[in-house]
Amino acid sequence: MDPLSFGYAALVTFGSIWGYKWRGSIPSLIAGLFVGLLAGYGANHVSNDKQDIKISLLVAFFLATIMGVWFQRPKKIMPAGLVAGLSLMMILRLVLLLL
Repeated sequence: MDPLSFGYAALVTFGSIWGYKWRGSIPSLIAGLFVGLLAGYGANHVSNDKQDIKISLLVAFFLATIMGVWFQRPKKIMPAGLVAGLSLMMILRLVLLLL
């Protein structure tokens, strides 16, 4: 089992629920739950085969890009800067798994 990948997926999923309760945005909730489920699916693949990082890498790259752009606008760390930073660390970790 890969606890870091599952933790990342749980954080993304929990963050979408927390964001919905805080802001009330249903599209953000749906998108966050979908991306969180994809991250969990990717974590399952990484748990079964450390070389199978395609899905997890795609999700982390997507979140790093989107949240990085959102972080650039108001320059607030929460939540976009945090998710972008965690996604960049996940990308680095996944690439290191291949080595």
